Amino acid sequence: MNTAEFERGSRKQLRIHVLPTTRFKTFAISLYAGVPLREDTVTQTALIPFVLRRGTESYPETTQFREQLEHLYGAGFGFDVYKRGDYQIVQFRMDTINDSFVGGEEQLLDRSFAFLGEVLTKPAQENGHFKAAYVYAERETVRKKLESIVNDKMRYAAERCIEEMCKNEPYRLHPLGERKVLPAIEPAELTTAYRNWLGTASMDLYVVGDTTLEEVEELVERHFSLERTVSSDYQAQKAVRGNQDVNTVIEKLNIGQGKLNMGLRTSITYGDDNYAAALLYNGILGGYPHSKLFVNVREKESLAYYASSRYDGHKGIATIQSGIEIPHYEKAVAIIKQQLEEMRSGNITDLEMSQTKAMIRNLLKEMQDAAFEIIAYDFNRQLSGKERTPEELLAQIEQVTKQDVREAAEQFRLDTIYFLRDEKEE
Repeated sequence: MNTAEFERGSRKQLRIHVLPTTRFKTFAISLYAGVPLREDTVTQTALIPFVLRRGTESYPETTQFREQLEHLYGAGFGFDVYKRGDYQIVQFRMDTINDSFVGGEEQLLDRSFAFLGEVLTKPAQENGHFKAAYVYAERETVRKKLESIVNDKMRYAAERCIEEMCKNEPYRLHPLGERKVLPAIEPAELTTAYRNWLGTASMDLYVVGDTTLEEVEELVERHFSLERTVSSDYQAQKAVRGNQDVNTVIEKLNIGQGKLNMGLRTSITYGDDNYAAALLYNGILGGYPHSKLFVNVREKESLAYYASSRYDGHKGIATIQSGIEIPHYEKAVAIIKQQLEEMRSGNITDLEMSQTKAMIRNLLKEMQDAAFEIIAYDFNRQLSGKERTPEELLAQIEQVTKQDVREAAEQFRLDTIYFLRDEKEE
């Protein structure tokens, strides 16, 4: 593994993280801006980057905006909006070729920062606010994205399970917001929300490539027109234990295949010392093709078209997803519960342990070959306040025993069962 470490600094209340390296032919630039998930701001915040990508002060038309990327030798530019724990994160990414691979006296890192800084702080405006045409067009873009979730019943069931499980918590909110709110968002209102977001979001700028912390700090000073008075840190979150009774929700829609989802709560989060054991728990339960859910629910019993589990270490939640024939609901629930009990009882084979460790080991090693994966891993440190290098996590994974996994399993408790089925009368 690569053992180089990020150099840390700050400018304009923006945390800066630079990994100087000649391993990559490009500069990987990532800007994270995070705010707490809130019902009254989540939709406006989600809409902001969609409007920002339409044009800037220097390139107000979207065609000019895209042409500028071509002038940067086809630099990649994109963004994501997602949630980590109870935070809504907007991430901008740029991937720019290293100057040394281009003839002439190009300064592509400088030009990339000029572009990104303008996207972030100097959007195209009319009459002192966002262009109305861009706001209305991007409202429709976000509406269609949210609507596509309803049409994708696998994603819909996963989202509904979280909504039911976390109905009294910010985590219930989708990072793209709510469809019902979108039609009322006007340019002036969104511009006010944007300025507030720009001034208060927790911001982290990452650069991986052949540069230095000093150079990046100077580029931020020159190209980011930020007037921020505070640098807000992410607050480490404590897991919510929820109710002791399992909440069962059955929803009926016009579908052919049932979607059975389960939500589990755990006290183990990313910052805990036994996080590695929780990763092994999830991997053995349903994270990989050799896992208990896949083998026992899908392969042996032929009850599910798919069966897997996911673990959000920032929230302290694991979810199980499966697609089943509707009449098999009771049997599928019983067999999934049996797998949870097998984990709590420590009925784990040497092969399950070794295969799961190998899968996690490979993922951690492959991550070191991708600049944006290196950045994403380090950002976990900012979110959780936990210092843990990939090498340290790998060493912890290798040391986890069956007993450690069994003890971790005792910290995962079934909270919610959500079943999406057809509308036929039973």
